[in-house]
Amino acid sequence: MSALPNKGAQLVLIRHAPIVDSGVLCGHTDVSARIDPTAIAPVADAVAAIETVICSPALRCRQTAKALWPDRPDAPQDARLWEQNFGQHEGLPYRALPDLGPMTNSQLADYAAPDGESFLDLCIRTHPAVKDWAQKAYDLQSAVALVVHAGVIRSAIGLALDHPVQGLSFEIDPLSMTRLRVGESGVFSIISTNVRPL
Repeated sequence: MSALPNKGAQLVLIRHAPIVDSGVLCGHTDVSARIDPTAIAPVADAVAAIETVICSPALRCRQTAKALWPDRPDAPQDARLWEQNFGQHEGLPYRALPDLGPMTNSQLADYAAPDGESFLDLCIRTHPAVKDWAQKAYDLQSAVALVVHAGVIRSAIGLALDHPVQGLSFEIDPLSMTRLRVGESGVFSIISTNVRPL
């Protein structure tokens, strides 16, 4: 994949690299990323021209941003871009999570673990941040990169679709890129989702 153009207003949302222990649920749990230079290199090449980079305060996002742009100062952080808080389910192995039975996306979006957030809570928290950075991209007429989490990216997709729940239908892989077109009124279309440059 060739480098993404830096002309034209868009948000490029990059999910962080895989975490060290991929078998546990980590939302607000701060864990390290597993940085594989071979996996990072094609993503870094694709986003090298993007000048404005923002990341979640999570260690895994900060490590990913540093690996993608190693010669730059640390990316500024936006605390609104943390992953969903899974409350008492944080840090549990996936096999130990309660079986919630079949749920529609609407039911899943409403569900919150004890002491945690629902996906809709996440959307309420993250949509203002996505809108702010979309405005920055529009003002600059260039791409703004957000190094964030799967839930945040699904939230942004839901914003673009004007239906937050629909964001839950999208798969978001580690180190994948999702590109949203930005206009004067904010995010208005989806260019691509879950792209892994080769």
